[in-house]
Amino acid sequence: MTMDGANQNARTAGVSRRTNETDIQLQLGVDGTGQAVIETDVPFLNHMLDLFTKHGHFDLTVKAKGDVEIDDHHTVEDIGICLGQTLREALGDKKGIKRYASVFVPMDEALAQVVIDISNRPHFEYRAAYPSARVGTFDTELVHEFLWKLALEARITLHVIVHYGQNTHHMIEAVFKAFGRALDEATSIDPRVTGVPSTKGVL
Repeated sequence: MTMDGANQNARTAGVSRRTNETDIQLQLGVDGTGQAVIETDVPFLNHMLDLFTKHGHFDLTVKAKGDVEIDDHHTVEDIGICLGQTLREALGDKKGIKRYASVFVPMDEALAQVVIDISNRPHFEYRAAYPSARVGTFDTELVHEFLWKLALEARITLHVIVHYGQNTHHMIEAVFKAFGRALDEATSIDPRVTGVPSTKGVL
């Protein structure tokens, strides 16, 4: 795995990760305009990453190939790892950020909530019970795998709650939209913040 470098002024970063299971190139711009170029072997994940990017106003490029002939697990997991690493790299010392966010997003009958603390303390809580185990060919358990690995690598505290819903696609879509919007708010610069938003003086 190689980091392609970070530009702290622009809050951008990139990573290349190649294993026997996946080959991934990913670039993230935190202060973007919602431009997504997503090319993976997992169509449902492509759709979710596009929603995340648009609603978070990020710029995200993902090009990934994986051993999907086995299943989608390795590809989804490794993209989560790469996105978490680039987020952490792009945010740098985190000076001036709001740090916290809590966002509710409805999608028709479904309601999801995402709560974030950009804390440098990785933790993940996930409360979701989906009516079906798959959306098309996508295993719904991979939503947990993706978000968990992202939170771990980004070193953020992430709580995801799907309060209710009947359609699994709607429920997962609400999660990714809420995640994008919450991350946008938590990473945004607050001019009232001097240094990092912590009494410890460091995050």
